[in-house]
Amino acid sequence: SQDVRDKEAYFAALHPFIRNAVGSMEFGGVLLNKYLNKGNAKGQLRLTTDAFQLATSVLFQNPIQMFGLTPNNLTDVPAFELDFLKKIPTTWDETVFIDGYPGKYSVIARRHEQKWYVAGVNAEKVAKKLKLNLPMLAGQTITMYNDKDTKETYTTSVKVSKNGELSITIQPNGGFVLTN
Repeated sequence: SQDVRDKEAYFAALHPFIRNAVGSMEFGGVLLNKYLNKGNAKGQLRLTTDAFQLATSVLFQNPIQMFGLTPNNLTDVPAFELDFLKKIPTTWDETVFIDGYPGKYSVIARRHEQKWYVAGVNAEKVAKKLKLNLPMLAGQTITMYNDKDTKETYTTSVKVSKNGELSITIQPNGGFVLTN
């Protein structure tokens, strides 16, 4: 519905604090269509970015990863987004709250075996600049999935400082994922 679409970012920034605070929850899944219909034709435009959608696969602990993909996604989205989805775990060995405020933004780190995933979403109407404390990634060069201010998702390598600090900007209705 229109209301759900309008509040998607708000709920994604709220659920880690309530529904997902102590265990798994059912979540409908990552959506990569720009329009909310199976053919990706005109209709209700998705207001969140692809990086936001990727981030929900880490933010929401779900025993079954759900990806709401349609055949056109296999050719429409960048290959790095599909590669990310192929590798995301369904179980986590450790979860760490990094930063957030219910309904505004949320940043959570999860570890599967030796690999860390740090994900965040921003439900506010302006870009959010954060200085993250990530001791588990201190001194490492990591992969970042993030949004440009044009809402285009990109990936790049970034170096986390030796003391574990990393500055990041999350676009409105956007998100990010960091992996080592």
